[in-house]
Amino acid sequence: MKLSVKALKKKFPVDQFFFRRSYSQEGEDMIYHSFFEGRKKYKGFYVDVGAHHPFRYSNTLHFYQQGWKGINIEPTPGAIKLFQMFRKRDINLNVGIHTQEGTLPFYCFNEPALNSFNQEASEYKSATTRYFIKKIIPVPTVPLAQVLDQHLPPGQTIDFLNIDAEGVDLAVLQSNDWSRYQPLFIMVEASIDIQQLTNADVYQFLMARGYKLVAKTMRTLFFKLQQ
Repeated sequence: MKLSVKALKKKFPVDQFFFRRSYSQEGEDMIYHSFFEGRKKYKGFYVDVGAHHPFRYSNTLHFYQQGWKGINIEPTPGAIKLFQMFRKRDINLNVGIHTQEGTLPFYCFNEPALNSFNQEASEYKSATTRYFIKKIIPVPTVPLAQVLDQHLPPGQTIDFLNIDAEGVDLAVLQSNDWSRYQPLFIMVEASIDIQQLTNADVYQFLMARGYKLVAKTMRTLFFKLQQ
């Protein structure tokens, strides 16, 4: 008797031989994975600015499940509780990242993934899409360099810095101390037409600091430190 397709797949899972699950919005974690696939059983360190959620749209969960650890930074009030529950190896911080220490208005949407410190981008998105601003609240901010000073383990290499800051990504980059903290890879959310890429502020900023563009999705750019 011939085996049915369902029975065959149960006995010989031919459809899963090369399968890896992505948790990212556009498969960014699998692009990161390709950067490190030659380092078997390697357990690195990440910094995720605008981490949003420990599972949903996560660019770091795949690595956490492989034994990595890192720093998750998310300004949305209450969101960090889930990280503290499900990411116990990580350092989880409920704070915003910006060029100066202080407090800034934070625009909270009915879709939390869109929450942002960028007033212009938030108001435009609220006026032109189905998403809307539910409330505006004050949220404390600190420079990225200050977070790394306080929380990065001594001598720890940052394998990748993930930035999804909804319109203030350049400010996050500007808040780092590049003489002391140089991640091997950087991912920045930037919906830039590929023809205009070299004119983008984020692109020029990182190129000037020794990085090279190595990959791109619809919404994100990947840079590698040239050593």
